[in-house]
Amino acid sequence: MSKSNQDWWPESLDLSILDQNARDAGPMDEEFDYAEEFQKLDLEEVKSDIEDVLTEPQDWWPADYGHYGPFMIRMAWHSAGTYRAYDGRGGAAGGRQRFAPLNSWPDNANLDKARRLLWPVKQKYGKKLSWSDLIILAGNVAIESMGFQTFGFAGGREDAFEPDEAVDWGPEDEMETQERFKEPGEIQEGLGASVMGLIYVNPEGPNGEPDPEASAKNIRQTFSRMAMDDKQTAALIAGGHTFGKVHGKEDPEEAHGPEPEAAPIENMGLGWQTGEDAKENGVTTSGIEGPWTSSPTEWDMGYVNNLLEYEWEPEKGPGGAWQWTPKDGELEGSAPDAQNPDEQVTPMMLTTDIALKRDPQYREIMEEFQENPMEFGMAFAKAWYKLTHRDMGPPERFLGPEVPEETMVWQDPIPDVEHDLIGDEEIAELKSEILDSDISRSQLVKTAWASASTYRDSDKRGGANGARIRLEPQKNWEVNEPAKLQSVLATLEDIQAEFNNTRDDDVRVSLADLIVLGGNAAIEEAAAEAGYDVEVPFEPGRADALPEQTDADSFEALKPRVDGFRNYIRDDVDQPAEELMVDDADLLDLTPEEMTVLVGGMRALGATYQDTDLGVFTDQPGTLSNDFFTNLLSMDTKWEQSDSSDQIYEGYDRETGRFKYEGTRLDLIFGSHSRLRAISEVYAADEQQFVEDFVDAWHKVMTNDRFDLA
Repeated sequence: MSKSNQDWWPESLDLSILDQNARDAGPMDEEFDYAEEFQKLDLEEVKSDIEDVLTEPQDWWPADYGHYGPFMIRMAWHSAGTYRAYDGRGGAAGGRQRFAPLNSWPDNANLDKARRLLWPVKQKYGKKLSWSDLIILAGNVAIESMGFQTFGFAGGREDAFEPDEAVDWGPEDEMETQERFKEPGEIQEGLGASVMGLIYVNPEGPNGEPDPEASAKNIRQTFSRMAMDDKQTAALIAGGHTFGKVHGKEDPEEAHGPEPEAAPIENMGLGWQTGEDAKENGVTTSGIEGPWTSSPTEWDMGYVNNLLEYEWEPEKGPGGAWQWTPKDGELEGSAPDAQNPDEQVTPMMLTTDIALKRDPQYREIMEEFQENPMEFGMAFAKAWYKLTHRDMGPPERFLGPEVPEETMVWQDPIPDVEHDLIGDEEIAELKSEILDSDISRSQLVKTAWASASTYRDSDKRGGANGARIRLEPQKNWEVNEPAKLQSVLATLEDIQAEFNNTRDDDVRVSLADLIVLGGNAAIEEAAAEAGYDVEVPFEPGRADALPEQTDADSFEALKPRVDGFRNYIRDDVDQPAEELMVDDADLLDLTPEEMTVLVGGMRALGATYQDTDLGVFTDQPGTLSNDFFTNLLSMDTKWEQSDSSDQIYEGYDRETGRFKYEGTRLDLIFGSHSRLRAISEVYAADEQQFVEDFVDAWHKVMTNDRFDLA
């Protein structure tokens, strides 16, 4: 196999994740509108078709207890459960469980069969129903078919047609190994699971040892990485394990064929083939064997009662894995066999289940659930809804007749706009007032950028709408220079109050709109100084979120470690800053060209962290010129690493030795990296294209979160 450039030069900055943003992978044409197609569905008909699949066992794959419901719950859970609050990546959106590596993770063993069972439904509805929606909907239908009322379902997840190359699944080279603990119990920052190839934690216990107390620590950390609290975590585990069983009548290493990505071509994409014995003996998945309750296809209190009312002891199951069995033969033979209803088996528990009993905080919650089954049911319903919808963004993106009326704080709600919007005349008036204020041009640009650049296309969180830059925690982030930010916001709030309080009509302006408008006005004035008459597009309609509508703890995950656009590098960053800049650009859904032009424009505008001269390669800062590119690429300057920091470089006149500029790795990468240099050369040679492209890219960032404009 031929080597790629990345194979030859692995240290070279990889732009492939931005290339994904520059193209539409897949067979859909440009006119395709999934939201429009989804709205054509009769959701009740779709759910009826799914339920038919659940209760019609196929010869080619066994149905536990004659019902595929638990199988579908596991599929939906594992699709959504890869979400990480850290960067918003993972989750059900895109239906990426269909692709490597997720389709071949050990924890997803045999879920390829669940998707094949659903293929007739997908085929029937075609483009109207994405795989990513179908997978979650099948989990909901499965739960409802077994007697539980879910909290709701929203469609609107579009399918991806390639893996997300931006996701860091971990440092390991082998599945089911763990090299992600900097210290015992502390999973490496940015990762969700504790073990490569698992969704959360090892069900046998950490390192495959039946240690419930240590398991509880891992559970708490991995679920908190999804922004789940203890109650939501306990509800999800208890509710999910109310249904179905685990499969381990044999050792997985002996029973499993190769995973889908390694399977022979004649398997047609199916992995883990177990042969004809699957029909008689069920299938081997985890190597742990048995149901949790005596009624594995019914919603009841069996799991909670079994866990709390009986004593459990560890034993090696038939598959060679650690599991827990009731002491003194209690519950023996109290559950039906999955394939032979004439046989009885004994319920079991996982080490991760016993953890809920041994950990004091989890146990208290479980006892509350036992005393109040209605509370347990509601907690599971809401936690399941959060799990399966967490990465969809604000509720205005949610589609279908089953979307709940209630909006949860984790959805970052924003008040409805109930006033008339400003028009061209008011926009011009407000721009003039902003530019006549004491706010500098660079501060206007930085404030608008700080507000809008929190957006993450991965889970549709952040952005300028809501003006959360004035709220905790964002208003106190170091990168936002809190003291200067408060001064800017105070002036803008005065302008807002003066405008709104003196209107005789119902036209009002939100602070969120005013922040963006201020940045736009500064850019237009800066372009005019460079000789270009441009108008930055502006669409009013943003609203201002309230503190109680902001989950400050989970919003903290949006805080940047590096902001390449403001030339900010946090002191504790221990990887090349340019890699983190590319990562942030990907979350902003930028292409390599858009990232490049935005960095060059922000430097020309002097919009740097703490107003430093780092990267401001111009004698006229505040003017929207292409000087950053022309001076960076000039052979008149020789660059050397600074003695003061390994992040800073000093530029000297090649002929005289005179000091000229200071820049960071975030600047020099645009001259040193061959692709970025090629893009920079275009802007260095054509200032008009630079200005036009900067305005387009700026407008994109300012409106990334305006789903009402789509």
